[in-house]
Amino acid sequence: MRIAVLVKEVPDTNKQQELSLETGLLKRRDSESGANMVLDEISERAVEAALRLREHDADSPAGEITIEVISMAPEAALTSIRRALSMGADEAVHIRDDKLLGADLTLTAEVLAAALRQRDYDLIITGTHSSDGASGALPAMLAEHLDVVLLSHLTSLSLEPSESGIATITASRSTTHAVQSLKASCPAVVSISEVFPDPRFPNFKAIMAGKKKPVTTFTLEELGVDAEDFSRPRAIMTAVQQAPAREAGTKINDEGDAAEKIVEYLERNKLI
Repeated sequence: MRIAVLVKEVPDTNKQQELSLETGLLKRRDSESGANMVLDEISERAVEAALRLREHDADSPAGEITIEVISMAPEAALTSIRRALSMGADEAVHIRDDKLLGADLTLTAEVLAAALRQRDYDLIITGTHSSDGASGALPAMLAEHLDVVLLSHLTSLSLEPSESGIATITASRSTTHAVQSLKASCPAVVSISEVFPDPRFPNFKAIMAGKKKPVTTFTLEELGVDAEDFSRPRAIMTAVQQAPAREAGTKINDEGDAAEKIVEYLERNKLI
């Protein structure tokens, strides 16, 4: 069985982030902004989920699992990809091409789907959304490209192998009023939520092993994707400007009429 885990390098959320007014893109490695790049936490949880599926019962067919991490990122992101390998993934696929700078969701989904078609994956694991883009749409877009089932926003995930070789996914999803029990046959795309277990911390031996694991690289030409093909829907940034400075809020002194003043403020700003 082969599992693909989509991982993404993102700016460290503990650092102050800044947009470039020239490109309209986030300054990711600019020395002035001090942005440090790390493997997204939800990506680490996705890798951890795959590792736990393999470890659940090593003597069963589900234990015969190969885990590959896949990332569309600049060359410098290899360090973050290696971290996923040091956690226990077997190999990696790194899609890198200068034409992907500032790629929108439609191009990102098209490229990742093309990479996923290079091999027959039984299960594709993603996070619900990345901490920088936070769209939450990519898992559904991938499932549409690949024409496979999608189980999204999962809170639990397990595999039930069968003699036919087609594994069954058993999962759950929490909603406002209930917990849904889900089941589907592979191949499938699943997205996991932040309630999944914390990722393991690789030790020195695992880190060294991760540096030796194979990484396959692809360019857009090798995947057969044209980034400048605008016959497909593409989001194009037309302008960017600095956000206005935040103004001081309105202070209300309670002299017995605070409730009326608050209601008046809300009505004046069309908040109620």
